[in-house]
Amino acid sequence: MKKKLITGVLTGAFSAFTVISSLNVGQAQVVDKDYVVVFKSETNLPSNYMDVVKNAGGKVKKSLANLGVIEVKSDNPNFLNDIQKSPAVLNAGVENTIYPEAPVDVEAMQDFAATSSNDLYNQYQWDIKQVTNNGASWKMQGGTGKSTNGKDVIVAVVDTGIDYTHPDIKNNYAYGKSFVPGITSAMDEDGHGTHVAGSIAGNGRVLGIGPELKVAAYRVFGPDGGAATADIANALMTAADDNVDVINMSLGGYDWFQNPEYATKDVVADVRLFNRAIQYAIKNGVTVVGSAGNAGVDLTSPGKLSGDDKGATHRSPSSQSLIRVSASGQEKNLTYYSNYGVGKIDVIAPGGDYGTAWLATGDKSLRENKLCLSTVPGGYAFYAGTSMAAPKTAGLAGVIIAKYGKDVLSPSQVKHIIQSSADDWFKNGYDGQSGFGSINAVNALK
Repeated sequence: MKKKLITGVLTGAFSAFTVISSLNVGQAQVVDKDYVVVFKSETNLPSNYMDVVKNAGGKVKKSLANLGVIEVKSDNPNFLNDIQKSPAVLNAGVENTIYPEAPVDVEAMQDFAATSSNDLYNQYQWDIKQVTNNGASWKMQGGTGKSTNGKDVIVAVVDTGIDYTHPDIKNNYAYGKSFVPGITSAMDEDGHGTHVAGSIAGNGRVLGIGPELKVAAYRVFGPDGGAATADIANALMTAADDNVDVINMSLGGYDWFQNPEYATKDVVADVRLFNRAIQYAIKNGVTVVGSAGNAGVDLTSPGKLSGDDKGATHRSPSSQSLIRVSASGQEKNLTYYSNYGVGKIDVIAPGGDYGTAWLATGDKSLRENKLCLSTVPGGYAFYAGTSMAAPKTAGLAGVIIAKYGKDVLSPSQVKHIIQSSADDWFKNGYDGQSGFGSINAVNALK
Protein backbone atom coordinates (compact mmCIF):
# COMPACT_ATOMS: atom_id res chain seq x y z
CA MET A 1 0.00 0.00 0.00
CA LYS A 2 2.79 2.43 0.83
CA LYS A 3 4.55 1.82 -2.48
CA LYS A 4 1.50 1.84 -4.73
CA LEU A 5 -0.81 4.32 -3.04
CA ILE A 6 1.75 6.95 -2.20
CA THR A 7 3.90 6.91 -5.32
CA GLY A 8 1.10 6.04 -7.71
CA VAL A 9 -2.32 7.60 -7.52
CA LEU A 10 -1.47 10.30 -5.01
CA THR A 11 1.11 12.02 -7.18
CA GLY A 12 -1.61 13.31 -9.49
CA ALA A 13 -4.23 14.09 -6.86
CA PHE A 14 -5.34 17.64 -6.16
CA SER A 15 -5.38 17.27 -2.39
CA ALA A 16 -4.38 19.45 0.47
CA PHE A 17 -4.95 16.62 2.87
CA THR A 18 -4.33 13.17 1.49
CA VAL A 19 -2.39 11.37 4.20
CA ILE A 20 -0.95 7.98 4.97
CA SER A 21 -0.45 6.37 8.36
CA SER A 22 3.13 6.15 9.52
CA LEU A 23 3.16 4.32 12.83
CA ASN A 24 6.52 2.55 13.15
CA VAL A 25 5.23 0.13 15.75
CA GLY A 26 7.33 -2.66 17.11
CA GLN A 27 10.74 -0.98 16.95
CA ALA A 28 11.87 -1.62 20.51
CA GLN A 29 15.01 0.47 20.15
CA VAL A 30 12.98 3.68 19.67
CA VAL A 31 12.24 5.38 22.99
CA ASP A 32 9.76 7.96 24.17
CA LYS A 33 6.86 7.15 21.86
CA ASP A 34 3.33 8.52 21.93
CA TYR A 35 0.52 6.01 22.30
CA VAL A 36 -3.27 6.00 22.18
CA VAL A 37 -5.01 3.92 24.85
CA VAL A 38 -8.70 3.20 24.35
CA PHE A 39 -10.62 1.97 27.38
CA LYS A 40 -13.71 -0.20 27.19
CA SER A 41 -15.99 2.56 28.41
CA GLU A 42 -16.86 5.02 25.62
CA THR A 43 -17.92 7.82 27.95
CA ASN A 44 -15.45 7.95 30.82
CA LEU A 45 -12.10 6.77 32.15
CA PRO A 46 -11.71 4.08 34.82
CA SER A 47 -10.94 5.46 38.28
CA ASN A 48 -7.53 3.74 38.32
CA TYR A 49 -6.41 4.69 34.79
CA MET A 50 -3.42 6.68 36.09
CA ASP A 51 -2.15 3.63 37.96
CA VAL A 52 -2.74 1.40 34.92
CA VAL A 53 -0.58 3.68 32.79
CA LYS A 54 2.09 4.10 35.45
CA ASN A 55 2.37 0.36 36.00
CA ALA A 56 2.94 -0.11 32.26
CA GLY A 57 5.75 2.44 32.28
CA GLY A 58 3.86 5.36 30.76
CA LYS A 59 2.86 8.92 31.57
CA VAL A 60 -0.48 10.49 30.59
CA LYS A 61 -0.08 13.38 28.13
CA LYS A 62 -3.73 14.10 27.43
CA SER A 63 -7.03 12.77 28.71
CA LEU A 64 -10.09 12.67 26.47
CA ALA A 65 -12.35 11.54 29.27
CA ASN A 66 -15.64 11.85 27.39
CA LEU A 67 -14.27 9.47 24.77
CA GLY A 68 -12.71 7.00 27.20
CA VAL A 69 -9.31 7.60 25.60
CA ILE A 70 -5.91 8.87 26.74
CA GLU A 71 -2.71 9.88 25.00
CA VAL A 72 0.37 8.42 26.67
CA LYS A 73 4.11 8.90 26.39
CA SER A 74 6.40 6.01 27.29
CA ASP A 75 9.96 4.83 26.76
CA ASN A 76 9.05 1.26 27.72
CA PRO A 77 9.58 -0.89 24.59
CA ASN A 78 7.01 -3.35 25.95
CA PHE A 79 4.44 -0.69 26.78
CA LEU A 80 1.76 -1.99 24.40
CA ASN A 81 1.96 -5.53 25.73
CA ASP A 82 1.98 -4.31 29.31
CA ILE A 83 -0.91 -1.84 29.02
CA GLN A 84 -3.14 -4.34 27.20
CA LYS A 85 -2.91 -6.73 30.14
CA SER A 86 -5.35 -4.46 31.97
CA PRO A 87 -8.95 -5.71 31.73
CA ALA A 88 -10.10 -2.08 31.40
CA VAL A 89 -8.19 -1.53 28.14
CA LEU A 90 -9.93 -2.24 24.84
CA ASN A 91 -7.12 -1.30 22.44
CA ALA A 92 -3.75 0.45 22.51
CA GLY A 93 -1.38 1.45 19.76
CA VAL A 94 1.30 3.89 18.67
CA GLU A 95 -0.36 7.19 17.83
CA ASN A 96 -0.81 8.08 14.19
CA THR A 97 0.40 11.38 12.84
CA ILE A 98 -1.53 12.88 9.94
CA TYR A 99 0.54 14.94 7.53
CA PRO A 100 -0.98 17.49 5.18
CA GLU A 101 0.01 17.35 1.55
CA ALA A 102 0.37 20.58 -0.42
CA PRO A 103 -2.17 21.20 -3.19
CA VAL A 104 -1.03 20.41 -6.72
CA ASP A 105 -1.38 22.91 -9.59
CA VAL A 106 -2.94 25.56 -7.38
CA GLU A 107 -3.45 28.78 -9.27
CA ALA A 108 -3.19 31.93 -7.17
CA MET A 109 -4.81 35.24 -8.01
CA GLN A 110 -2.56 38.25 -7.60
CA ASP A 111 -5.25 40.94 -7.72
CA PHE A 112 -6.36 41.68 -4.17
CA ALA A 113 -7.52 45.26 -4.65
CA ALA A 114 -10.99 46.15 -3.47
CA THR A 115 -13.50 46.13 -6.33
CA SER A 116 -17.21 45.75 -6.75
CA SER A 117 -18.84 43.25 -4.41
CA ASN A 118 -19.18 39.66 -5.66
CA ASP A 119 -17.18 40.29 -8.85
CA LEU A 120 -15.12 37.12 -8.49
CA TYR A 121 -18.24 35.11 -7.73
CA ASN A 122 -19.86 36.40 -10.88
CA GLN A 123 -16.83 35.60 -13.01
CA TYR A 124 -15.37 32.40 -11.61
CA GLN A 125 -17.44 30.57 -8.98
CA TRP A 126 -19.25 28.02 -11.13
CA ASP A 127 -19.20 25.66 -8.17
CA ILE A 128 -21.17 27.91 -5.83
CA LYS A 129 -23.57 28.81 -8.66
CA GLN A 130 -24.13 25.13 -9.39
CA VAL A 131 -25.08 24.29 -5.80
CA THR A 132 -27.21 27.42 -5.20
CA ASN A 133 -28.79 27.50 -8.68
CA ASN A 134 -27.15 30.83 -9.47
CA GLY A 135 -27.99 32.20 -6.04
CA ALA A 136 -31.66 31.22 -6.06
CA SER A 137 -31.28 29.45 -2.71
CA TRP A 138 -30.22 32.72 -1.05
CA LYS A 139 -33.74 34.05 -1.60
CA MET A 140 -35.25 31.13 0.32
CA GLN A 141 -35.84 30.91 4.05
CA GLY A 142 -32.53 30.14 5.75
CA GLY A 143 -30.74 30.13 2.40
CA THR A 144 -28.10 32.70 3.33
CA GLY A 145 -27.44 30.99 6.64
CA LYS A 146 -29.40 33.45 8.76
CA SER A 147 -31.28 31.34 11.28
CA THR A 148 -35.04 31.67 11.63
CA ASN A 149 -34.73 31.63 15.43
CA GLY A 150 -32.07 34.35 15.48
CA LYS A 151 -29.24 32.14 16.76
CA ASP A 152 -26.01 31.96 14.78
CA VAL A 153 -25.46 28.76 12.83
CA ILE A 154 -21.78 27.87 13.22
CA VAL A 155 -19.73 25.60 10.98
CA ALA A 156 -16.51 24.40 12.62
CA VAL A 157 -13.57 24.16 10.24
CA VAL A 158 -11.18 21.48 11.55
CA ASP A 159 -8.19 22.39 9.45
CA THR A 160 -5.12 24.65 9.21
CA GLY A 161 -6.93 27.58 10.82
CA ILE A 162 -8.66 30.54 9.20
CA ASP A 163 -7.37 33.95 8.12
CA TYR A 164 -9.92 35.84 10.21
CA THR A 165 -8.66 39.18 8.86
CA HIS A 166 -9.66 38.36 5.29
CA PRO A 167 -12.25 40.93 4.14
CA ASP A 168 -14.52 38.23 2.71
CA ILE A 169 -14.53 36.22 5.95
CA LYS A 170 -13.98 38.53 8.92
CA ASN A 171 -17.65 39.49 9.36
CA ASN A 172 -18.67 35.83 9.49
CA TYR A 173 -15.81 34.65 11.72
CA ALA A 174 -17.17 33.48 15.07
CA TYR A 175 -14.00 32.51 16.97
CA GLY A 176 -10.95 30.29 16.76
CA LYS A 177 -9.15 27.70 18.86
CA SER A 178 -5.81 26.01 18.33
CA PHE A 179 -5.06 22.38 19.10
CA VAL A 180 -1.52 22.61 17.78
CA PRO A 181 0.98 22.02 20.60
CA GLY A 182 2.82 25.24 21.42
CA ILE A 183 0.61 27.43 19.21
CA THR A 184 -2.31 29.43 20.59
CA SER A 185 -3.32 31.32 17.46
CA ALA A 186 -6.01 30.02 15.10
CA MET A 187 -4.57 32.07 12.23
CA ASP A 188 -4.10 30.08 9.03
CA GLU A 189 -0.47 29.81 7.91
CA ASP A 190 -1.18 27.44 5.03
CA GLY A 191 -4.22 28.56 3.08
CA HIS A 192 -6.31 25.40 3.04
CA GLY A 193 -8.51 26.22 6.01
CA THR A 194 -9.22 29.72 4.70
CA HIS A 195 -10.15 28.29 1.30
CA VAL A 196 -12.59 25.93 3.02
CA ALA A 197 -14.05 28.74 5.13
CA GLY A 198 -14.65 30.92 2.08
CA SER A 199 -16.50 28.09 0.34
CA ILE A 200 -18.81 27.85 3.35
CA ALA A 201 -19.42 31.46 4.35
CA GLY A 202 -17.50 33.84 2.10
CA ASN A 203 -19.25 37.19 1.67
CA GLY A 204 -17.38 39.69 -0.46
CA ARG A 205 -15.67 39.33 -3.79
CA VAL A 206 -16.31 35.61 -3.44
CA LEU A 207 -19.38 34.01 -1.92
CA GLY A 208 -19.90 30.81 0.02
CA ILE A 209 -22.87 28.48 0.08
CA GLY A 210 -24.26 30.42 3.06
CA PRO A 211 -22.99 34.03 3.03
CA GLU A 212 -24.46 34.66 6.50
CA LEU A 213 -23.30 31.43 8.15
CA LYS A 214 -20.64 31.72 10.84
CA VAL A 215 -17.36 29.83 10.69
CA ALA A 216 -15.15 28.88 13.62
CA ALA A 217 -11.53 27.78 13.30
CA TYR A 218 -10.50 24.59 15.08
CA ARG A 219 -6.89 24.60 14.06
CA VAL A 220 -5.16 21.21 14.16
CA PHE A 221 -2.28 21.80 11.72
CA GLY A 222 0.67 24.07 12.37
CA PRO A 223 2.91 25.65 9.74
CA ASP A 224 5.06 22.52 9.63
CA GLY A 225 4.58 18.83 10.32
CA GLY A 226 1.39 16.96 11.06
CA ALA A 227 -1.28 16.52 13.68
CA ALA A 228 -1.60 13.74 16.21
CA THR A 229 -4.85 11.80 16.11
CA ALA A 230 -5.58 12.77 19.72
CA ASP A 231 -5.36 16.46 18.86
CA ILE A 232 -7.82 16.12 15.97
CA ALA A 233 -10.15 14.05 18.15
CA ASN A 234 -9.89 16.70 20.85
CA ALA A 235 -10.88 19.36 18.32
CA LEU A 236 -13.95 17.34 17.31
CA MET A 237 -14.97 16.78 20.92
CA THR A 238 -14.43 20.43 21.85
CA ALA A 239 -16.43 21.66 18.86
CA ALA A 240 -19.33 19.47 19.95
CA ASP A 241 -19.09 20.79 23.50
CA ASP A 242 -19.11 24.33 22.06
CA ASN A 243 -22.49 23.60 20.42
CA VAL A 244 -21.39 24.16 16.84
CA ASP A 245 -23.92 23.02 14.27
CA VAL A 246 -21.70 21.46 11.61
CA ILE A 247 -18.13 20.17 11.52
CA ASN A 248 -16.20 20.10 8.26
CA MET A 249 -13.26 17.69 8.02
CA SER A 250 -11.43 18.24 4.74
CA LEU A 251 -8.66 15.91 5.82
CA GLY A 252 -8.08 12.22 6.13
CA GLY A 253 -5.79 9.29 5.72
CA TYR A 254 -5.53 5.58 5.25
CA ASP A 255 -4.97 2.87 7.84
CA TRP A 256 -3.07 -0.11 6.49
CA PHE A 257 -3.84 -3.33 8.30
CA GLN A 258 -1.31 -6.17 8.14
CA ASN A 259 1.56 -3.76 7.64
CA PRO A 260 4.64 -5.88 8.36
CA GLU A 261 6.08 -3.03 10.45
CA TYR A 262 3.45 -3.40 13.17
CA ALA A 263 0.63 -5.61 14.37
CA THR A 264 -2.93 -5.16 13.13
CA LYS A 265 -4.22 -4.83 16.68
CA ASP A 266 -1.96 -1.82 17.16
CA VAL A 267 -3.78 0.11 14.41
CA VAL A 268 -7.23 -0.43 15.83
CA ALA A 269 -6.80 2.03 18.72
CA ASP A 270 -6.26 4.93 16.31
CA VAL A 271 -9.31 3.94 14.26
CA ARG A 272 -11.49 3.63 17.35
CA LEU A 273 -10.39 7.04 18.61
CA PHE A 274 -11.53 8.73 15.41
CA ASN A 275 -14.80 6.82 15.41
CA ARG A 276 -15.54 7.72 19.01
CA ALA A 277 -14.81 11.40 18.39
CA ILE A 278 -17.12 11.47 15.36
CA GLN A 279 -19.88 9.65 17.23
CA TYR A 280 -19.48 11.99 20.21
CA ALA A 281 -20.07 15.00 17.97
CA ILE A 282 -23.09 13.43 16.28
CA LYS A 283 -24.63 12.34 19.58
CA ASN A 284 -24.28 15.96 20.71
CA GLY A 285 -26.29 17.19 17.74
CA VAL A 286 -23.50 18.08 15.33
CA THR A 287 -23.69 17.22 11.63
CA VAL A 288 -20.24 15.98 10.58
CA VAL A 289 -19.05 16.19 6.96
CA GLY A 290 -15.92 14.52 5.60
CA SER A 291 -14.11 14.44 2.28
CA ALA A 292 -13.83 11.13 0.43
CA GLY A 293 -10.12 11.46 -0.35
CA ASN A 294 -8.13 12.08 -3.48
CA ALA A 295 -6.46 8.80 -4.35
CA GLY A 296 -8.83 8.04 -7.23
CA VAL A 297 -9.60 4.58 -5.86
CA ASP A 298 -12.56 2.37 -5.01
CA LEU A 299 -12.92 2.41 -1.22
CA THR A 300 -15.21 -0.62 -1.19
CA SER A 301 -12.27 -2.96 -1.76
CA PRO A 302 -9.75 -2.63 1.09
CA GLY A 303 -7.65 -5.40 -0.42
CA LYS A 304 -7.31 -3.68 -3.80
CA LEU A 305 -6.62 -0.36 -2.09
CA SER A 306 -3.48 -1.91 -0.61
CA GLY A 307 -2.06 -2.37 -4.10
CA ASP A 308 0.67 -4.97 -4.35
CA ASP A 309 0.96 -5.27 -0.58
CA LYS A 310 -0.93 -7.72 1.58
CA GLY A 311 -3.64 -6.75 4.01
CA ALA A 312 -6.50 -4.29 3.98
CA THR A 313 -6.37 -0.52 3.69
CA HIS A 314 -9.21 1.61 5.04
CA ARG A 315 -10.03 5.29 4.65
CA SER A 316 -9.65 7.16 7.95
CA PRO A 317 -11.32 9.06 9.46
CA SER A 318 -14.50 7.54 8.15
CA SER A 319 -17.84 6.53 9.58
CA GLN A 320 -21.27 5.52 8.31
CA SER A 321 -22.62 8.47 10.33
CA LEU A 322 -20.52 11.00 8.45
CA ILE A 323 -21.78 12.73 5.34
CA ARG A 324 -19.06 11.48 2.99
CA VAL A 325 -18.51 13.59 -0.10
CA SER A 326 -16.90 12.77 -3.45
CA ALA A 327 -15.82 15.50 -5.89
CA SER A 328 -17.39 16.55 -9.18
CA GLY A 329 -16.15 18.75 -12.00
CA GLN A 330 -17.89 21.58 -13.80
CA GLU A 331 -19.00 19.11 -16.47
CA LYS A 332 -20.94 17.14 -13.85
CA ASN A 333 -18.41 14.34 -13.91
CA LEU A 334 -16.66 12.43 -11.16
CA THR A 335 -13.21 14.02 -11.01
CA TYR A 336 -10.33 11.76 -11.88
CA TYR A 337 -8.76 12.10 -8.42
CA SER A 338 -11.87 11.50 -6.29
CA ASN A 339 -12.24 8.33 -4.27
CA TYR A 340 -15.53 6.50 -4.72
CA GLY A 341 -17.23 3.29 -3.68
CA VAL A 342 -20.60 1.72 -2.97
CA GLY A 343 -21.48 2.28 0.66
CA LYS A 344 -18.62 4.77 1.06
CA ILE A 345 -20.08 7.90 -0.58
CA ASP A 346 -23.24 9.77 0.42
CA VAL A 347 -23.30 12.69 -2.02
CA ILE A 348 -21.13 14.42 -4.60
CA ALA A 349 -20.28 18.14 -4.66
CA PRO A 350 -18.08 20.43 -6.79
CA GLY A 351 -14.38 19.88 -6.16
CA GLY A 352 -12.97 21.15 -9.46
CA ASP A 353 -10.67 19.79 -12.15
CA TYR A 354 -9.26 20.74 -15.55
CA GLY A 355 -12.12 19.37 -17.62
CA THR A 356 -12.51 15.99 -19.29
CA ALA A 357 -11.09 16.77 -22.75
CA TRP A 358 -7.45 16.52 -21.71
CA LEU A 359 -8.11 13.28 -19.83
CA ALA A 360 -9.67 11.69 -22.90
CA THR A 361 -6.82 12.68 -25.21
CA GLY A 362 -3.82 13.15 -22.94
CA ASP A 363 -3.30 16.53 -24.60
CA LYS A 364 -2.39 18.94 -21.80
CA SER A 365 -3.09 21.90 -24.07
CA LEU A 366 -6.77 21.05 -23.64
CA ARG A 367 -6.65 21.56 -19.89
CA GLU A 368 -9.06 24.26 -18.77
CA ASN A 369 -9.09 25.98 -15.41
CA LYS A 370 -12.23 24.55 -13.89
CA LEU A 371 -10.87 24.56 -10.36
CA CYS A 372 -12.69 26.11 -7.40
CA LEU A 373 -11.96 29.72 -6.45
CA SER A 374 -12.07 30.78 -2.82
CA THR A 375 -10.27 32.81 -0.18
CA VAL A 376 -6.70 32.26 1.00
CA PRO A 377 -4.57 34.42 3.30
CA GLY A 378 -3.74 37.58 1.42
CA GLY A 379 -6.04 36.97 -1.53
CA TYR A 380 -7.74 34.25 -3.51
CA ALA A 381 -6.73 31.00 -5.19
CA PHE A 382 -8.06 28.16 -7.31
CA TYR A 383 -7.90 24.73 -5.63
CA ALA A 384 -9.24 21.31 -6.51
CA GLY A 385 -9.92 18.23 -4.40
CA THR A 386 -12.51 16.44 -2.33
CA SER A 387 -11.29 18.90 0.31
CA MET A 388 -13.15 21.53 -1.73
CA ALA A 389 -16.29 19.39 -2.16
CA ALA A 390 -16.85 18.71 1.53
CA PRO A 391 -17.23 22.37 2.65
CA LYS A 392 -19.96 22.99 0.07
CA THR A 393 -21.87 20.15 1.68
CA ALA A 394 -21.09 21.49 5.16
CA GLY A 395 -22.39 24.88 4.03
CA LEU A 396 -25.55 23.23 2.72
CA ALA A 397 -26.03 21.51 6.08
CA GLY A 398 -25.69 24.93 7.70
CA VAL A 399 -28.39 26.61 5.61
CA ILE A 400 -30.75 23.67 6.16
CA ILE A 401 -30.27 24.12 9.90
CA ALA A 402 -30.79 27.87 9.49
CA LYS A 403 -34.14 27.25 7.80
CA TYR A 404 -35.50 25.24 10.71
CA GLY A 405 -33.62 27.06 13.47
CA LYS A 406 -30.56 26.19 15.51
CA ASP A 407 -30.77 23.07 17.69
CA VAL A 408 -34.00 21.86 16.07
CA LEU A 409 -32.92 19.19 13.56
CA SER A 410 -30.90 16.10 14.42
CA PRO A 411 -27.79 15.24 12.36
CA SER A 412 -29.63 12.29 10.85
CA GLN A 413 -32.45 14.59 9.72
CA VAL A 414 -29.98 17.00 8.13
CA LYS A 415 -28.24 14.13 6.36
CA HIS A 416 -31.57 12.78 5.09
CA ILE A 417 -32.57 16.17 3.67
CA ILE A 418 -29.23 16.52 1.86
CA GLN A 419 -29.45 13.02 0.40
CA SER A 420 -33.12 13.09 -0.57
CA SER A 421 -32.84 16.52 -2.25
CA ALA A 422 -29.75 15.69 -4.30
CA ASP A 423 -29.84 15.60 -8.10
CA ASP A 424 -29.60 12.00 -9.27
CA TRP A 425 -26.49 11.59 -11.42
CA PHE A 426 -24.97 8.66 -13.30
CA LYS A 427 -26.92 5.46 -12.51
CA ASN A 428 -30.55 5.72 -11.45
CA GLY A 429 -30.78 5.83 -7.69
CA TYR A 430 -27.79 5.34 -5.45
CA ASP A 431 -24.37 4.70 -6.98
CA GLY A 432 -20.83 4.49 -5.69
CA GLN A 433 -19.55 7.56 -7.52
CA SER A 434 -22.09 10.21 -6.56
CA GLY A 435 -23.90 8.49 -3.71
CA PHE A 436 -27.47 9.81 -3.69
CA GLY A 437 -26.48 12.53 -6.15
CA SER A 438 -25.21 16.09 -6.46
CA ILE A 439 -26.08 18.46 -3.61
CA ASN A 440 -28.77 21.01 -4.46
CA ALA A 441 -29.50 23.90 -2.08
CA VAL A 442 -32.76 24.93 -3.72
CA ASN A 443 -34.21 21.43 -3.48
CA ALA A 444 -33.00 21.09 0.11
CA LEU A 445 -34.71 24.30 1.20
CA LYS A 446 -38.08 23.67 -0.45
